[in-house]
Order: sequence, then structure tokens, then C-alpha cells
Amino acid sequence: MATPTPGEPFSEAAGEAAQTAVMATRLVLAIADAVRRHQQKKNKGKEEDLPPADEAVSETAEGIKNLLPPDISAALMKETDWPQMAQQLMALRNAGVDLDQFLPRVGDIAVSVQEQVAANEARVSREHTGEWDRMLRETLPAGPVREAILSSPAWPDMAATMARLDERGVDVRAILASAHDEGLGVDQAVAKVLGAEAVPRMSQDVRLSSGPLTIGLKIPPDLDLSDRQRALTQLAISPQEHERYARWVQEAMPGREREAGLLLTHKQWPLVAARMADMEVEGKPVREHLERLGKDVSWEQGPGPQLGSRLVQAANDALRRPLGDGAPESRVRVNTTAARATSTSMDPTKAQAAKGTAPAEAGVAAHRQSGPAQKSSRTK
Repeated sequence: MATPTPGEPFSEAAGEAAQTAVMATRLVLAIADAVRRHQQKKNKGKEEDLPPADEAVSETAEGIKNLLPPDISAALMKETDWPQMAQQLMALRNAGVDLDQFLPRVGDIAVSVQEQVAANEARVSREHTGEWDRMLRETLPAGPVREAILSSPAWPDMAATMARLDERGVDVRAILASAHDEGLGVDQAVAKVLGAEAVPRMSQDVRLSSGPLTIGLKIPPDLDLSDRQRALTQLAISPQEHERYARWVQEAMPGREREAGLLLTHKQWPLVAARMADMEVEGKPVREHLERLGKDVSWEQGPGPQLGSRLVQAANDALRRPLGDGAPESRVRVNTTAARATSTSMDPTKAQAAKGTAPAEAGVAAHRQSGPAQKSSRTK
């Protein structure tokens, strides 16, 4: 597959904005010319003929270059009907219109149109990029290749290329799967030359977060929660998704802006966002789950300095528990050791060792051993 030229989609978007501005300029000139013809016909009984095209082009070129933005004037003069537009301008001047005042106003209209088109293209580009962020999370495993794609300055261009291929019926997922294997080969080859580790070791953040926060999530072994932006990239969460999830948390905790802020700024918040992203992909009602944060405020109980951590745990619990379980709050005490043993982010050998140290109750999942709460209120 040919490698797309970096910046190509954005260059095309900029060209489209300029062409749309030219269309607007042509429209304004056509309207002005129609008004001139109508006025002359009403007052003189006939409209005046247009001046010769060669003469019009020669006499208006300098004014167009000086009075219109350079990109618009250049694009305008490349149009096949530029001689006709030059004739219209000459006819307007001969009819008494001051082109030194008229053309700058036309330029303002063209620039406004150009800015509107560019803004719309940027919005559509962001939306498309967000869609492909989600597709990458579903298609590619967490790791160096996915992170390299999402952190690349060329990612918006790659996303735009994927969108165009998809529109043409190409199986983009198959291409990405093959490209992922090739990317892993490149990563390992470069790492070998540099004397680096081709396969990243499990980070301290992953080890400390292993348990309820990571169960069921696909976590890169080198997840770096100290760098918020990188962590979100590693988890394939786009800025638009992150902004949406943060807004949902704030809406679920009305009147508790401070507490919502503590949750959103906590180091482990990206893991909660990752669970929300997975739930969205699965079609689960994320916002209904989050409403539990405002209804069950048991997270308020405890030392003040640990409030942020309790909120993270409460949010994760609210997202994991099925809706309609008949209980507004969770009565389950998590056995962290056993939870780590079943976590998909734990090393299998360490998981087996952890299992040996945390026997579960008969008939109860290893990571959900009951606490001292009444049996009638346990989560089934």
C-alpha cells in the first residue's frame, strides 16, 4: 500500500476552503453585475455591453492582486471563467463603482467564507479522528505500535486516509492488523540497534493499579500515569472522548464540583476513562452507571487526603456493577490480591503466585470475597 503524503488531507482541506471562497467571490460579482444590468436597463432602456476580455484582464489584474487576499486572488485568476469576471469588474468600474472600495469588501466576504469552511473541515476532521481512535482501540492491542500511531503528528492525516479508504469499501481493519505486525517488527529491529528493550517491562503504575481498576481492561504494560496525555494516548482515548467523559462525571455529581474535580485530576482517572470507553463500544449506558456517584455518597466517609482515591474506586465500582441490581450502593469488599491474580494486565506467573496466596470462598469469584456486610445486601 502506498504511503500517504503527510499533510495531504489538510492541504486538500485548505485548497477546498480557498475554492469555496472563490465560489463566494464569483457569486458576489454575479450579483453585482446583475444589479448593474438591471439599473442600466431600467434607466437607459438597455444594458451596456461588456468590455473586451483581453482589455479587462489586463486592467483588473493589478487591482485584484492588491485588494484581495493573495491566496484568493491567485485562485480567482486561475479559474477558467476569470476573463468573464474581469469583464464584470470593468463594467462595474465603467458604471461608476469604485473598485478600490468594492473589492476589499468582496475580499472580506471571501475570507469569512474561507474561515467558515476551514472551521467546518477541522470539526469534521476531529470527529473522524475520534471515530478512528475508537476503531484503533478495538482493532489493535495496547502497545508500542498503537501508541506510536496515536502520538504521531501525522495521525490526523492517517485517520483521514483511513476514512477515505473505508468510504471506498476497503477493509481498513485488515490493513491495520497487517500494519501492526509490520510495526512490531520495525519496533523490535530499531530497539535492537539502539540496545533497548523491544518488549516494554511492566511499569510501576500497572503493578500498583492491578486489581479492580484494571480487570477486564487492555492495559499496555508500560502505562505511564504520571503523564496524563501519554496515558490517554496509550489507552486510545481521544481528547474529544476525554472531554465528554469528564462532562458526564460533572453532570452525575451536581453541586459537588470540588469532588468531581478531585476524581478527574486523580492520577488513576485515565483507567476509569478507559472503562467508560470500553462500555461505550459495548453499547452500555455509561451515564446511568455514573449517576450512582451522586446517589451513593459513601465515598465521603474516610480521611480527607484519600478522598480522591475513594472517588476513583467508587466510580470504577459504579461502572462495573450491573444496573438494576436492587442496591444503590456496593456492599462488596474487594480482595485486592485475588483481583490482581485475575487481572489481564498481570504477568501470568505472578498471577499464579497470587492465586496461591488468596483462596476464594466456594462459589464466589476470586476477586469478590465478601466483607462483613449483611449477606442479604451482597452483590451477587
